[in-house]
Amino acid sequence: MSGKPKLHYFNGRGRMEQIRWLLAAAGVEFEESFLEKKDDLTKLQKDGSLLFQQVPMVEIDGMKMVQTRAIANYIATKYNLYGKDLKERALIDMYVEGIFDLNELFMNYEIQPADKKEQHFANMMDKATNRYFPAFEKVLKDHGQDFLVGNQLSRADVQLLDIILMAEEFKPGILAKFPLLQSFKTRICNIPTIKKFLQPGSQRKPPTPEEDIPKVMEIFF
Repeated sequence: MSGKPKLHYFNGRGRMEQIRWLLAAAGVEFEESFLEKKDDLTKLQKDGSLLFQQVPMVEIDGMKMVQTRAIANYIATKYNLYGKDLKERALIDMYVEGIFDLNELFMNYEIQPADKKEQHFANMMDKATNRYFPAFEKVLKDHGQDFLVGNQLSRADVQLLDIILMAEEFKPGILAKFPLLQSFKTRICNIPTIKKFLQPGSQRKPPTPEEDIPKVMEIFF
């Protein structure tokens, strides 16, 4: 085994994307093993690799880790993306939980039936522009520094950038009323490891094409 973390998931964003982002931000190279059919998931389940019978799963430091938050917590701690003390970690957790909530809305949009998509889209755009982005704009204003917590890069910054870029895919110009988030986006995008991850050919995943959704669903259901 190479020693690089190995990520087991389908070849798309889903719950694994935030883990890819954290590893990339930390400058950590990783390998991926893609689930392409139901049998690939079944094999992992049968060989005891999945504690709760589900992915994401990451092989790292001799462990087969499952549960997205646990994996992200471990990576953030290992690579100094989790604040300098308990109070900073609590703030990071609080911000990340908000980002998780918005991310759930974004992920669920892809699997909405056709007659529900418009309503779901309106709801997630409303939540982004009237609940979550104003909150992070205020954090940056009150904090007065370049990052969300302390004055160093944390998992909260990395995951906020990820969600901002996803929101802009849905609605270009969504940050028009949020000047501090616009500046934040520019700053974080220019961090060398993140800038590299944003280049074509990286392991960052594009949105899953609509025609591929049924194939992904067949793997998990």
